[in-house]
Amino acid sequence: MAFKMKLFPNCEEEYKRRHDLIWPELSSLLQNAGIKEYSIFLEDSTGNLFGFLKVQDKALIDRLPEEPIMKKWWDYMKDLMETNPDHSPVSIPLREVFYMP
Repeated sequence: MAFKMKLFPNCEEEYKRRHDLIWPELSSLLQNAGIKEYSIFLEDSTGNLFGFLKVQDKALIDRLPEEPIMKKWWDYMKDLMETNPDHSPVSIPLREVFYMP
């Protein structure tokens, strides 16, 4: 799965700092949802974020927004990035057009 998000200007360092200190309970939740790899990349010139994750079962990922710790993380991050009314990040799915195993 891949997606893009958008940081507010001058929030790059704080965004990285918060992710460097990711809450153990959030990390456990993501792993228990079958996420095997998760990376977020930043395009410095635009503030665009590119997320990539490997998942075993997309249905488990679709249930993450219902989890209280996920909602708490979104609330914690809302001052750094574009968000929806529920404080989830505005996340635009990206379609895979090439894969090399």
